[in-house]
Amino acid sequence: MTATPITTAPAEAAPARKALKGMSVGEGQGRANWLVRLVMAALALLWVLPTFGVFVTSFRSLDDANASGWWTALLPSNWSRWGLGNYHDALTQANIGQGFINSVAITLPATFIPILIAAFAAYAFTFMEFRGKDVLFIAIVAMLVVPNYVALVPIQRLYIALHLQGQFAAVWLAHIGFGMSLAVYLLRNYMTTLPREVIESAKIDGASHFQTFWRLVLPMSTPALAAFAIFQFLWVWNDLFIALVFLGPGENEPITVTVNHLLSDKGLGWNLVTAGGFISLVVPVLVFLSMQRYFVRGLTAGSVKG
Repeated sequence: MTATPITTAPAEAAPARKALKGMSVGEGQGRANWLVRLVMAALALLWVLPTFGVFVTSFRSLDDANASGWWTALLPSNWSRWGLGNYHDALTQANIGQGFINSVAITLPATFIPILIAAFAAYAFTFMEFRGKDVLFIAIVAMLVVPNYVALVPIQRLYIALHLQGQFAAVWLAHIGFGMSLAVYLLRNYMTTLPREVIESAKIDGASHFQTFWRLVLPMSTPALAAFAIFQFLWVWNDLFIALVFLGPGENEPITVTVNHLLSDKGLGWNLVTAGGFISLVVPVLVFLSMQRYFVRGLTAGSVKG
């Protein structure tokens, strides 16, 4: 009679001990999750706060911006001093509208042309066999470590000889060449994760390489294509240095050069630069938000297999 409690007590206590251990582990994970969230929130705040300060300054007059910090404008007593004067002056004193159109004319070809060329190259490196394939791919990837600025002077001399200096074609070719290595690298790595059974089935059915690429590989590579498109679009749209070197001030200048003209040599007009900067920021933000889901899928593709 006395043996029964001795044998059943540990059996009944075991689940309780496991439950307590599970609770302690869950509580520890909960604290870790909250810690991670707090750290991420702090980093996001540090990243967004300066941009928010510039945004507030864009609605303040020059005298108010010089007299006090931007955070003072958030006080209810100063709300009446907010206005759109900086945006009005930026639009009227600089030809931002033409610069906006020029940026679109520069960015779209400089984004889609390298994607198309790099997609063909990535398909060849992934699904075709030819002599020197690995060596050529390594050479293309190695170009990523070469700074773009070392090639600006010889490229500019070539453009002057070909009478391309100051033309849209100059920045098109520059951005296409500078972005090609990264595009080939990203797309090739993504295409290696595609199921080869589909490609083999297309070959058995008699499909050519172009048909396989255009009807199968290209649609399945949409996340990687979108990810690089966002990178390239933001890079070209926000570029100032290459535009100054190969285009310079003039009728073909992009919006970044136009906004830069709002700032005088003596540092005057910086309040107009804040407004002009946010005008130019509208398109990149819309592009990123509309393609965000493809961006995440393109970056994480191939990280987990099985």
